[in-house]
Amino acid sequence: MSAPYHAHIYYPLEERPAAEALRRRFQAMTVSGEVLYVGELRDRKVGPHPIPQFEIHFLEESLPELRPILEACGLRVLIHPLTDDDLADHTSLGAWIGEPVDLDLTTLDPPGVNQGVARFGRTDF
Repeated sequence: MSAPYHAHIYYPLEERPAAEALRRRFQAMTVSGEVLYVGELRDRKVGPHPIPQFEIHFLEESLPELRPILEACGLRVLIHPLTDDDLADHTSLGAWIGEPVDLDLTTLDPPGVNQGVARFGRTDF
C-alpha cells in the first residue's frame, strides 16, 4: 500500500461556492477510489488551519491524478504525507499550491504522535 496523504483546500468565505463544487468533484472520485475521504467544509478555524478549509484523504499513488485538479482550482492548497511527525507533515514535508497559509503550529501533535493517522480515510476533525 502506498503512503497516506492529505490535501487541505483553503477558501475565503466569498469563494465557498467554488470550494463546494470542488468538494462535490472529489466526493464523486471516492467511487473509483482515487479519493478515500472528503471532509466537511469548515468555515472557521479548526486545528492548525486558521481559515476555512476542507480536506481530502488519498494514497500517494493518486497524487499524479489529483495534483492537476488542485493546481487548477484557484484556491490555496497544502498537500502533505501523513507520517508519525505531524509538525513535519504540515511544514517541511508539505507542498503548497498558491500562497502558503500561516498555520497554528502549536496545535499539532509532537513527533512520534499523529492523531491524523488513526482518522485517515474515516474522519477529519
